[in-house]
Amino acid sequence: MRFPLLHPCLAICLCGALVGSALAEEKELNLYSARHYQTDEALYTNFTRQTGIKINRIEGKEDELLERIKNEGANSPADILLTVDATRLAAAHEMGLFAPVKSKRLESRIPANLRADDWYSFSTRARVIVYAKDSVKLEDVQNYVDLADPKLKGKVCTRSGSHPYNLSLMASIIAHQGEAKAEEWAKGVVANFARAPKGGDTDQIKAVAAGECGVTLANTYYVARLLRSDKAEDRKVMEKVGIVWPDQKGYGTHINVSGGGMLKHAPHKQAALQFLEYLASDEAQRYFADGNNEWPVVATVKVSNPALETLGKFKADTLPVGSLAMYRAKAQVIFDRAGYR
Repeated sequence: MRFPLLHPCLAICLCGALVGSALAEEKELNLYSARHYQTDEALYTNFTRQTGIKINRIEGKEDELLERIKNEGANSPADILLTVDATRLAAAHEMGLFAPVKSKRLESRIPANLRADDWYSFSTRARVIVYAKDSVKLEDVQNYVDLADPKLKGKVCTRSGSHPYNLSLMASIIAHQGEAKAEEWAKGVVANFARAPKGGDTDQIKAVAAGECGVTLANTYYVARLLRSDKAEDRKVMEKVGIVWPDQKGYGTHINVSGGGMLKHAPHKQAALQFLEYLASDEAQRYFADGNNEWPVVATVKVSNPALETLGKFKADTLPVGSLAMYRAKAQVIFDRAGYR
């Protein structure tokens, strides 16, 4: 059946309306975020100010968001997933949730070891050793392997071995030293426990300061947060503990990431790409550093954060984030066998 031709003017109007509708759709972005940092508000507000794109944000726990996106399938309204830890980003990749993104800007600004095929890191944090100045010698806690030394028996406290922060560290040990050495280390750490693993990184730091244990592991942004705190009790905690950059004569200190990617069924792909590229801008990178005490992934970005400056410079492990993902499942098996729960 043939349809009559539209009057040229009507055709132009209809075409304009369709283009206008498409542009309007791109003026919003649906973000699913497992980053629960109040300081990120400035990050999102600035993106909207620059682009006119409104951000509709849903926050939740990592596993809940992954399951939600999976269940929503092709009908998912989500454009971007942001989360912390390479193993969680890898889980999203393994579930087939991300869409490949090609961007010369992202590839030129973000180092190759901090990006994967379909997701990018936008900030880093290091896993450092925190020790009690009055009960542990500095020379006894220079490397991760030292935490398994019998001289620290009864002095080690950590959070759960099933937590992604510890799984990522274990994955890096497997990648560098192999499964046998990694399991030997895990068993040694368990043998040195002062108590069963519990709590978060801040709890571990406070436990060291209180004398409940002598040494622990913590991500640097928790350390920096306490250093910048205006609470007298937090400052007292930090006066009692020392911070060590592990493995400075070896592979370097283990780092983990916060990052994200465009989702496979993103309805606003152009806006999603704009947002990812914005996160790699100098301005956004400074927000990560100054707002949440994380390091930028873009090496040329200058930051002004007194806590990060206090922590000083260090040699970071350059292991590709993809390797952390590769050994994630094996890390959990080893921890379970060692009784690190």
